[in-house]
Amino acid sequence: MLNRLVKYFLDNRLITFIFLITFVVLGIVYMPFNWNSGFLPRDPVPVDAIPDIGENQQIVATEWMGRSPKDMQDQVTYPLTTSLLGIPGVRTIRSTSMLGMSFIYIIFNDNVEFYWSRSRILEKLSSLPSGTLPAGVQPTLGPDATALGQIYWYTLEGRDPKTGKPNGGWDPEELRTIQDFYVKYGLSTAEGVSEVASVGGFIKEYQVDLNPEALKAFNVTVMDVMNAVRNSNLDIGAETMELNKVEYIIRGLGYVKNLNDLEVSVVAVRNNVPVRIKDVAHVAFGPATRRGGLDKAGSEAVGAVVVARYGSNPMEVINNVKGKIKELEAGLPQKTLSDGSISKVTIVPFYDRTGLIRETIGTLESALSHEILISIIVIIILVMNLRASLIVAGLLPIGVLMTFVLMRFFGIEANIVALSGIAIAIGVMVDIGIVDVENILRHLEMPENKGIRGKKLIQVIYLATTEVRAAVVTSIATTIVSFLPVFAMQAAEGKLFHPLAFTKTFALMSAFILGIIVLPTITYLFFSIRVDTKRIRKFFNGSLILAGILIVIFWQVWPALALTAVGINNLLDYRWSEDRIEFPNYINIAITVLVAAYYLSVEWLPLGAHNSILVNFIFVAVLIGVILLALMSMVHYYEEIIRWALANKGKFLLIPAVTLLFGLLVWQGYDKIFGFVATGAEKAGWKEFRQTAFWQKPVKAFPGTGKEFMPSLNEG
Repeated sequence: MLNRLVKYFLDNRLITFIFLITFVVLGIVYMPFNWNSGFLPRDPVPVDAIPDIGENQQIVATEWMGRSPKDMQDQVTYPLTTSLLGIPGVRTIRSTSMLGMSFIYIIFNDNVEFYWSRSRILEKLSSLPSGTLPAGVQPTLGPDATALGQIYWYTLEGRDPKTGKPNGGWDPEELRTIQDFYVKYGLSTAEGVSEVASVGGFIKEYQVDLNPEALKAFNVTVMDVMNAVRNSNLDIGAETMELNKVEYIIRGLGYVKNLNDLEVSVVAVRNNVPVRIKDVAHVAFGPATRRGGLDKAGSEAVGAVVVARYGSNPMEVINNVKGKIKELEAGLPQKTLSDGSISKVTIVPFYDRTGLIRETIGTLESALSHEILISIIVIIILVMNLRASLIVAGLLPIGVLMTFVLMRFFGIEANIVALSGIAIAIGVMVDIGIVDVENILRHLEMPENKGIRGKKLIQVIYLATTEVRAAVVTSIATTIVSFLPVFAMQAAEGKLFHPLAFTKTFALMSAFILGIIVLPTITYLFFSIRVDTKRIRKFFNGSLILAGILIVIFWQVWPALALTAVGINNLLDYRWSEDRIEFPNYINIAITVLVAAYYLSVEWLPLGAHNSILVNFIFVAVLIGVILLALMSMVHYYEEIIRWALANKGKFLLIPAVTLLFGLLVWQGYDKIFGFVATGAEKAGWKEFRQTAFWQKPVKAFPGTGKEFMPSLNEG
């Protein structure tokens, strides 16, 4: 089947290019990196710094003000917990009861869909039997978000609108009111926002402070005052009345507009004299009771946390929130202070995950770029064929773009773990192209295939590609199968490492698909190009020289001089003698490697930006030279090394044995590996053996590697 596919795409090259263009365009549209894609739309895969490894849980919160934790547990938490146990897919339920509040955490199995579980809980809560909960107690479902959903925190501060410097002038109650009745509602409309939770400040209230002596004097109870307050804040409809054939709607307007409205509300009538609220209590504005606050740099602050909806793209949600903040800024109030300066309420972020996400994605973007450049250099030097090297190297970025397409279709978000899977797979992706192209080159170097074109060239490429197809399939299959244990992981470890296993598999599959569809056709086109006549050769190489000069003049891209150098080298290749006929090809390869090394130096800057590009370039060139020299030496001396190893098996096996022992010591630690020696010495009567320098020095040298599930992450 695979051979027929190779044959089909070789014979139908237009379809091959349609597939190739589709892969590239979709990859650019879906890639997570913030590149300018020009006229193409952008629909990147969801981007976050780290995977969400939290449990699949929903939270039911119930408020019953003033009740003790014991009452909350007995009358709210326990009845609710027992009622929710029957929901399908529930793994466990945890609960917390505190003063006036009850929280129930319902943990579902990982395969239960998030919003399906919410609908089941709401269905259960709406069908609770009468009397399950106390009168007036209403449980609520938490926001549709996870613990990792807190993506943006901000504070409201008074600042000078001209300079942007803090100016003050706003008390916590004013800022909290602005937050609750303006900013919160505005940000809640941003796409992808689940909740905007206000923090800090004081919630403004009408407060009625009762006078016990006045209550006793007027024979009024607390309940009478409460009913008076409740009844005074009502609008009443009284149907309609008709006058002169016109129907008028009758309403009693009674909403409290100010303190006086509340003060003059009648509580009771004693001896035909109304007893008003102000007669038995003091009415004033005041802050609501609170159990916490928001501190910023040691001072009281007012702000909120923006929580992203489950399954949304955190990076996109943050950008939506920032867009809404710009819209809201024009409507934020300002006041003139006593010193004549103006203080305007300003939204000031103090936690923004954008920086962490961009730093994470940027690090891996750089790593992928460096890997591709390094792979290009190694391919060019080891293959020693510029056309073949360009084919293999050119398919690497296309394979990465295809991986982004598969991530989009399978719902895998781009984070530090997922993109690491692509970085790990780069080496194997290169292998697929090298195996195919090397075999094609071997066939083309046979005497009977020298200079062939057209259908004969297609036949040779088909034969060479299908010869190694079984080996390539076996190589990819073993790599994918080796990751099956990762796919079998569950719970937190599964959520952490599944993205890596998926992206590595996607990258390998992308390289394999490109090897079947694109690589044979591209190879055919590259090796079909022949510059046989002197006129065409001069025109082609002259164009290279001119293009390099023009690019340098108009765009100041100095590496473009490499095109000029290649053109000049090609024009002078006839000057080389017959025994040095390959030298022009080697020079072109050297020029290409130097250009790739230059761009690697610019991207990498291994010695830091404080050193010049030249210094970094020299360092990279020396590093590449040393590594490649070591590799080439291994290739050159391999036969001698293997003969010595086979002739001196005992000596050679000491190397892996020492390596294995040293690795175990570093991993497990000296005490764990050789602890039986110390135990034996102690049993023999040497009780202080573990305290001797003979034992303590190696224990300190090899303490063993520590264990930690999550790496430390500086979120700023």
